[in-house]
Amino acid sequence: MKIPTLLKYILLAFLTVYIMNAPAQQKKYSERMSETAMRVWPEAFVLEKGKSAKWSYDLGVILKGVEGVWKATGDKKYFDYIQRKMDYYVQDDGTINAYDRDDYNIDFINNGKVLLFLYQVTGKEKYLKASKALRAQLETHPRTKEGSFWHKNIYPHQVWLDGLYMGQPFYAEYAKLFHEPEVFDDITRQFVLIEEHTRDEETGLLYHGWDESKEQQWANKETGNSPHFWGRALGWYGMAMVDALDHFPSDHPGRQRIVEVLNRYAEALVRYQQKNGLWYQVVDFPDREKNYPEASASSMVVYTLAKGVRLGYLPAKFLKNARKGYEGILKEFVEEDSQGKVNLNGTVKVSGLGGNPYRDGSFDYYMSEPVIQNDPKGIGAFIKCAVEMEKLHSLRYAKGKTVLLDYYYNNEWKKDAFGRSIRYHYTWEEQSNNGYSLLGHIFRDYGAQTDSLSVKPTLANLRKADVYIIVDPDTEQETENPNFLQEEEIETIKKWVKTGGTLVLLGNDAGNAEFDHFNRLAKPFGIQFNKDNHLMVKQNNYQQGAVQVQEKNSIFKKPYKLYLKEISSLIVHAPSSPILGTADINIMATTKYGRGKVFALGDPWIYNEYLDGRKLPSDFQNYPAAHDWVKWLLK
Repeated sequence: MKIPTLLKYILLAFLTVYIMNAPAQQKKYSERMSETAMRVWPEAFVLEKGKSAKWSYDLGVILKGVEGVWKATGDKKYFDYIQRKMDYYVQDDGTINAYDRDDYNIDFINNGKVLLFLYQVTGKEKYLKASKALRAQLETHPRTKEGSFWHKNIYPHQVWLDGLYMGQPFYAEYAKLFHEPEVFDDITRQFVLIEEHTRDEETGLLYHGWDESKEQQWANKETGNSPHFWGRALGWYGMAMVDALDHFPSDHPGRQRIVEVLNRYAEALVRYQQKNGLWYQVVDFPDREKNYPEASASSMVVYTLAKGVRLGYLPAKFLKNARKGYEGILKEFVEEDSQGKVNLNGTVKVSGLGGNPYRDGSFDYYMSEPVIQNDPKGIGAFIKCAVEMEKLHSLRYAKGKTVLLDYYYNNEWKKDAFGRSIRYHYTWEEQSNNGYSLLGHIFRDYGAQTDSLSVKPTLANLRKADVYIIVDPDTEQETENPNFLQEEEIETIKKWVKTGGTLVLLGNDAGNAEFDHFNRLAKPFGIQFNKDNHLMVKQNNYQQGAVQVQEKNSIFKKPYKLYLKEISSLIVHAPSSPILGTADINIMATTKYGRGKVFALGDPWIYNEYLDGRKLPSDFQNYPAAHDWVKWLLK
């Protein structure tokens, strides 16, 4: 019996490595499990037959996972699923069906992350109004004396680890988007307080819940803590930290404090990872009768470790734990049915404290809750985990490299929904049509860091950049006092390229970009942007913008069908070479210049509108072509 078991383990490990290094066109587990969610909950999010749909937090867990799949594929069906699910609840006036603020349930906040995402992508006012309603709940949500949110109004004085995930990432993102800097102090305090109250010094693990009043039957009369370390509660807390940190200002002192908590958390959790790579329902009693490995907890911890390493919050040593955990999840919980669909086994349906009937937090209680297939919390956690693990094979490609996007020559501003001035038009942060958020996502998926430069380039501030992108320099009609390229800056950029930098020059059509100064920079590289306008697309006749990549292109590895619209053509001469054209015009050109290189195109091209799959017909291939382009820029 030992040999087959060993062989099975070896084959599974081999399969996992193969999947994580599979070509992009092969459907990944993140996609397959997303399709399971779409199959199980095609319309309303009904968890039990015969009951109405609820404004349930586990829907948000699934949809944040699916959001990651959309960004990794550019396939609109994933975005459409997210929007359809939220539109079931969010009315045109921003009211949310099945939501009652007076319940003061912190779980209700979780779906706000999806609302903020939809608002940023679509700009629809109803998503902002709904987000504001959830933010308003936090203004009056009951708190402990020290300032932590209660879990629910019906659970007074209690803080559960679960609640940190439900509330804090939304709270942080809202604060970032709508300029509430004081909120980050509040978030930091709540993460620190729950660790101080619930962390066990001997194991380093955190108890499931804490009762400030110490009145609950489950509460320790000295500490207020519940009796056990519940796996999924620890998973929620880990995901809460890495997701909230996405939105913290880089210089906020709370950022480092949460990172320190995260590191203590990770050190404790890996000590309780079992030989099969998994974590158990009650984490510190894996050998106790009836205890079992649990799918949602294991997926959440693997997600936390992998994302924490990727973003530099955790040391690289934790990747081996993440890989081992993912292998265990695929082996133990992921099952393929006779139709080739995948299902997720091994998720406990629910585990709580108090209530009616009363849940006493005992070991026997945790063992009594049902374990089911395709639980939404488990599916959501697995999708998030799979998205993160599927990044690993590509992260080494550009590790340590930085892509710098110009915010000086392209320096446009507008008023946001609160009347504040914000930068827009071809920025990393912008998730609407004209932003570069998806392009930044691709760069980061290859291990590069993305940054911006809002002052004029110097050798000192270009030194940190491997790729420098200047896109659509402003005209006087776009910006009151535009920054035009000057000779000193042009010489600086030339020197930087000659020493090995990669320069990207993205123009626009006549009337929508500055040409004279931009061409002074392009000229030494053998390139001129013409003041003309080609590939005019009338209404939705997208084929008028079709450009076919030919075989053996130096950048694009396949004969992609690309979409470009309203571009300026190029005049190309030595030392530059055209690499893409149509009819009698040059569209793209490259230049080898010293140890560096230059790419030029008379269009901003791969901004969100032409990359995310929501607008273009599916036969256009901008998204996979963008990956080839990014790899060429980074190599």
